[in-house]
Amino acid sequence: MPPIHRPNLPRIITYYQTHHDASGQLISALPLVTAKGIELTHLIVGAIHLNDDPNGMTLNDHHPDHERFTSLWAELRILQASGVKVLGMLGGAAKGSYERLDQDRLTFERYYVPLRDMVRRRGLDGLDLDVEEPMSLAGIIRLIDRLRADFGRDFILTLAPVAAALLDPMRNLSGFDYEALEVMRGSEIAWYNTQFYCGWGDCSNPLMYEMIVARGWPANKVVVGMVTNPENGAGHVPWESLSTVIPLLVGRHPNFAGVSGWEYFNSLPGGREKPWEWAECMTGLLRGEKPIPPTALHQWADRASHALVDIDPDSQGDGAAPVPCEFEYHTDTDTDVD
Repeated sequence: MPPIHRPNLPRIITYYQTHHDASGQLISALPLVTAKGIELTHLIVGAIHLNDDPNGMTLNDHHPDHERFTSLWAELRILQASGVKVLGMLGGAAKGSYERLDQDRLTFERYYVPLRDMVRRRGLDGLDLDVEEPMSLAGIIRLIDRLRADFGRDFILTLAPVAAALLDPMRNLSGFDYEALEVMRGSEIAWYNTQFYCGWGDCSNPLMYEMIVARGWPANKVVVGMVTNPENGAGHVPWESLSTVIPLLVGRHPNFAGVSGWEYFNSLPGGREKPWEWAECMTGLLRGEKPIPPTALHQWADRASHALVDIDPDSQGDGAAPVPCEFEYHTDTDTDVD
């Protein structure tokens, strides 16, 4: 019998963009439902890109119907049958998708219809709209309205703002004001996969999350997004801190939205050998069933110490803080994935 999906509990979400290793072997997502002690609620497969040719949509670097994805789509159907909701991620660091959707009506239709048809064909449960390029408020509302009209009330619509954008509309990557969007279409948005990393947020302590909630954002819609490995971007938070911060947020907010991890393929503590262990540890933290295993803490220290150069770089000088670097997304063409 498949596990019972319990949406009332904090969500455990993982992004799944690096699908294959350097040899072309699929990085299986099946352990997320076969390994014990994991209650993953959502998996977000990415990244879907709309390119110059309206029929030239890609999932990373290949068309979603490419034969290399045959096993991937089959595995994702198994996850769905096991109670995990599977969403697609549209956009991300590679720009252009939302620029093409933010045009006149005819141009919008040219690019939207192939996207809609692919979502239907693959039976996705929703879309994560990761807008990291300028887009108008009217443009994102039109996209949300059209998706809702075409897919109905059960279709999950999420967005992925940087955490700073929920505190200051001028500090975001999307162009539009998220507070205005929440006022106008908040009822259509299930939650926000908020990026607390890469200089745009911090989840090493509860302060920024509490500031967002104090500003009026509902705790059940603000998911704490984190990088799962220092290799995946700046702002990685070790398990020593997460094991304090996450239970604290759960205790303070009975309707805490949950966590999302960027990304699956090398998630600590298991790393590339056992990336599903991130979801196992998160299940323990969020459900209050067990503490982080000591082995996880030791593994993190062993694997990540080489990536930590300086825990307090500001203490060595009085220069201005550096501007956050553009986030590095791993794709199937990366040669350093093994």
